Amino acid sequence: PCLYFSVFVFFLLGAQIRLVGSGSSQCSGRVEIYLRGAWGTVCDDGWDLPDATVVCRQLNCGTAWRAMQSAHFGQGSGNIWLDDLTCSGHESSLTECGHGGVGVQNCNHGEDAGVICSGSLIRLAGSGSTLCSGRVEVYHSGAWGTVCDDSWDLNDAKVVCRQLECGEALGATGNAAFGEGTGEIFLDDLACSGNEGSLAKCQHNGFKKHNCQHNEDAGVICSSAQIRLVGSGSTQCSGRVEIYLRGAWGTVCDDGWDLPDATVVCRQLNCGTAWRAMQSAHFGQGSGNIWLDDLTCSGHESSLTECGHGGVGVQNCNHGEDAGVICSGETHLLYQM
Repeated sequence: PCLYFSVFVFFLLGAQIRLVGSGSSQCSGRVEIYLRGAWGTVCDDGWDLPDATVVCRQLNCGTAWRAMQSAHFGQGSGNIWLDDLTCSGHESSLTECGHGGVGVQNCNHGEDAGVICSGSLIRLAGSGSTLCSGRVEVYHSGAWGTVCDDSWDLNDAKVVCRQLECGEALGATGNAAFGEGTGEIFLDDLACSGNEGSLAKCQHNGFKKHNCQHNEDAGVICSSAQIRLVGSGSTQCSGRVEIYLRGAWGTVCDDGWDLPDATVVCRQLNCGTAWRAMQSAHFGQGSGNIWLDDLTCSGHESSLTECGHGGVGVQNCNHGEDAGVICSGETHLLYQM
């Protein structure tokens, strides 16, 4: 499934940032920043959408939907590191924004700032789900809820797959094909054209207005996340494995990386069979995120995102451990090593 964790950490320009307190959503929560050897919060004095925009961009969580104030996601503890932030919205890191100085503030934790990013507003869950298939759930009014399958069709599924960057929509499922959800049913009678940027922009009856039960929960099957091979020069079927998730390309760690994992990559790229599963950044080190670690593919999956793993972005690696493959489409490389 699209596994979400309440804390997501991104390293940039020496400062770490994370979102805390939203439960299972990794792209909404209380903003915390790591400075001077400790995690601390941000005060909501002047906290607005441009400030939230920088946080969402820094965490690869899409666009900012709301800048939350008054400890909406609960009060933090310890230091309040930043106050009176004045971001333009174009900065690549929160530490690049104007502020009164690290630790200079006149706040208490009842004023802790938070964000809701577009990446937090939809997820796929349920029995048998993968990163790019499952029961559709949306985040609204502080809780996750499902979508009813009345009028649910491929145009609706296209919007979900696009929003999750999971490729093309292959199927729109109904009748709780991925299991019944719990809690609220937030949307019903959706009428998407297929071109909307998010499910919330489609026509519908209004949030919580429905005549459904959870045995009518809607789901999607998307083609998968994008994947590519990089670093082998002019070849197309060998290289460092990179996958596109949450708006950015990232690598795969070589912990447990083996021939069944490589087999899935070669199949997904129509590059024949897997000849070698390469470790230790054989094709050079990537940069940015390391999206997947501890993959456990059987070799029969049609997409790398269908394999078992610890969660998107959950890893204990560095780019010296980037995984690679050599597929049968590039067999001549075996004799050049």
